[in-house]
Amino acid sequence: MDPNLDRFTSRRSTVYGQRGVVATSQPLAAQAGIETLRDGGNAFDAAVATAAALNVVEPTSTGLGGDVFALYRTADDEVGAMRACGGAPADATIEAVRDRLGPDADGMPFRGPHTVTVPGTARGWEATARELGRKPLDELLQPAIRYATEGFPVSEVVASQWEHGEEVFETDHARAAFLFGDAAPKAGQFVTLPKLGESLRRVAEDGADVVYEGGIAEAIATAVQEQGGFLTVEDLADFSVEWPDPVSTTYNGATVHELPPNNQGLIALEALNVAAELDAGECAYGSVDRVHRLAEAMKVAFHDGHRYITDPDYEDHPPLGSTEWARRRAQEVGPRANHDVSFGVPNANAEDADTVLLTVADDEGNVVSYINSRFAGFGSGLVAGETGIALQNRGASFSLDPDHPNALEPEKRPFHTLIPGIARLGDADWAAFGVMGGYMQPQGHLQVITNVVDYGMPIQRALDEPRWRYRESGELALEPQFDDELAAGLVRRGHRVRTLTASEFGGAQLVRNDDGVLSGATDPRKDGNAQGY
Repeated sequence: MDPNLDRFTSRRSTVYGQRGVVATSQPLAAQAGIETLRDGGNAFDAAVATAAALNVVEPTSTGLGGDVFALYRTADDEVGAMRACGGAPADATIEAVRDRLGPDADGMPFRGPHTVTVPGTARGWEATARELGRKPLDELLQPAIRYATEGFPVSEVVASQWEHGEEVFETDHARAAFLFGDAAPKAGQFVTLPKLGESLRRVAEDGADVVYEGGIAEAIATAVQEQGGFLTVEDLADFSVEWPDPVSTTYNGATVHELPPNNQGLIALEALNVAAELDAGECAYGSVDRVHRLAEAMKVAFHDGHRYITDPDYEDHPPLGSTEWARRRAQEVGPRANHDVSFGVPNANAEDADTVLLTVADDEGNVVSYINSRFAGFGSGLVAGETGIALQNRGASFSLDPDHPNALEPEKRPFHTLIPGIARLGDADWAAFGVMGGYMQPQGHLQVITNVVDYGMPIQRALDEPRWRYRESGELALEPQFDDELAAGLVRRGHRVRTLTASEFGGAQLVRNDDGVLSGATDPRKDGNAQGY
């Protein structure tokens, strides 16, 4: 019998560990991180090992053909960020893409060769291990290689997501790489991904450069060009990892750190600041007042962020994360729902993108939030030759309108939904967190942080509580676990309310080091768990 993914009947407790904690969306990947910690690695080593394992056991949402980002606090009390995302091909102008798409094209396609941007994952993993870890990349990739070549049982939520592959993959080699008897695997089915395992082995032996300058790079460029795209080996070789300064704000005594543009971290910060101006934390938990104020704060932040946030090398943005900006914008919020807001790149389909997130804490004081994605499930639909590497479709977030802030330009990085989070909750109290899922991510950050900071919830309860999300349609979606009285109250405030399934509300992970006490929590909406040792 197929599992019911919308029925939650079991109780989860916050997980505690003495030496380390790992939380992520697939148990086998979490185990890879714990193995790495047991073998002498630190939190950053465990993050890379877990991410690589997710590349195999949750291949629907992440992979070598995608991007990776990190926010972290080190044992030396440094708060930092890593960004590994590439840009559009050097030859990909609006005019060139329109010429290839034909006269009827009204925007970027959602899948296909023109949506493939330079993947950052391999060099991001390598840079993390080299700069912050203590183990070599080849050791960290071994659990992933083992799962790919020796096999693993598919978990329930991943099996449901894998079904998209039957529609997305069109070429024979792509279907052979990820389908079995031309069908997606069922929950519990034991599968291997030998082609992906071989690519991971080559990265382990030769380093990340094989993805950008070697045989894998040639396979990636060829796959895109054969379908009419512009990506070249030179585009891949030119990619490098960045270490930007995080952006931050203070909410009710907690300092929250996010990624700067080209990511949507400033949207989360603006929403927190506007919520503070509206005194949302003074409202009773679960009340109409609280949900209304938080949702309206989120609308304002989306409205602003999606008009200004883009690759900072191409366009500046106003101080969206400042309290002064929030004070002015909060004046736009009234007692009734505001419908004069809009967000997103038209037809970008970024609202419900797929992502994986992992968080790790160790007993040295390191905490890291590490997020990987191929954008939509299985990305562009293209697989690079016989490598088993599915390529991302992050370029679908570009606009073909030259006046849009996220207009396509050569080498420009697309607007990125991915936002890992770090929060200083007290003098010696640090948390690494995140909530996956396209435009759900800043909305999830807002809800999880306010759950912990305003109401003192244990971290597992903060993830278990039902969520809401504002939609591009102007609707306010609620999880079924909310009661009818709340929904009715929101309707009376002018909100257009609807109910959506749990899969639409993201998947959160959180670890915490509270003065040496390590704990972790994981989202019940996913297959994963939090593990400590």
